[in-house]
Amino acid sequence: MNIAVFCSSSNHIADHYKQAAFELGELIAEGGNTLIFGGATGGLMDSISKGAHCKNGKIIGVIAQAIINMNRQSHLCTELIEVENLSDRKVQMKALADVFVVLPGSYGTLDEMLDIIASGIVGEHKKPLILLNFDGFYTAFLNQIDFMRSESFIPSEEKYKPLIVKDINHCMELINLSNKNS
Repeated sequence: MNIAVFCSSSNHIADHYKQAAFELGELIAEGGNTLIFGGATGGLMDSISKGAHCKNGKIIGVIAQAIINMNRQSHLCTELIEVENLSDRKVQMKALADVFVVLPGSYGTLDEMLDIIASGIVGEHKKPLILLNFDGFYTAFLNQIDFMRSESFIPSEEKYKPLIVKDINHCMELINLSNKNS
């Protein structure tokens, strides 16, 4: 199964986020799955790819030219796909993935996640998206979604919505369940 993970590349984040990403990378590889990620170095991107790499997992990095120009391409990938820009990276990752996982991140991570949700809502895909609310990282964001729903900007019954989990083990359970259902 191809698992696309959206996450931070910042090196200025707390180690417990990096440890969780490393463990998820290990579990993805141990399950015989392929990790697909943004192909960059730093932060959770380094951690998840190192976790998969230490378990001899297949790792596909999809990297935009601007990140290559910053000399931030990962050297842990078994396959590195170079694309022109971040929009192309989203398109490529969406096409390759069977399931999406969102770890803590910033603007880019939110952009990738919201693109998957919006395209799922309009029926472009039916691939599950798992939002890992590790250590309550996305609680304020989830509260905003609840507010938008209460104001009728989001329907009370959504056609497509993310699956919210709090820990890596629950995340892997949902990945394994979606693998059995596909």
